[in-house]
Amino acid sequence: MFRTALRQLPTTTRISTTSRAAAQLQTRKAHAISNPTLANIEKRWEAMPPQEQADLWMALRDRMKVDWNELTVQEKKAAYWVAFGPHGPRAMPPPGEGFKVFLYTMYGIAASGVIFGSVRYFARGPPDTFTKEHQEASNVYMKGQNIEPITGISSEGYIGKGMVATTRSSADLPKKAEE
Repeated sequence: MFRTALRQLPTTTRISTTSRAAAQLQTRKAHAISNPTLANIEKRWEAMPPQEQADLWMALRDRMKVDWNELTVQEKKAAYWVAFGPHGPRAMPPPGEGFKVFLYTMYGIAASGVIFGSVRYFARGPPDTFTKEHQEASNVYMKGQNIEPITGISSEGYIGKGMVATTRSSADLPKKAEE
């Protein structure tokens, strides 16, 4: 409806209407923010409600769109502090937080040590295959079966230890509880 009415207007009227509206939009400037609003913003920012913080930030943002030479010193300081000040995620940790982190870390390490020790205490002993005698018997069996004849234990001139990986004999191991 509105379009058809605009089409029917003479072209000179349409151009002047649109240019007047554009001129009004272009000449609009953001007005300076009052000093009481910006005074002591560093101390008041955390106590301000989120809506008031957002309104102030939007006003500062609109104000920063004009030439920066037109901004007052108070507005420049407030804009910098709101953008980069030590609040929110950039706030300094409260006093004693480092000690709390250290203390809880030590609690975690102590708890993991207790869990590790209790698991080791209640676990079964090492299997029979961990004894030196069993591993030497495995070497004899491998030589008898001619296992790995090219580079392994059955090859000519082999000087390695074979399957022996431990120095503990069966006498060194704790006795297994009979099940």
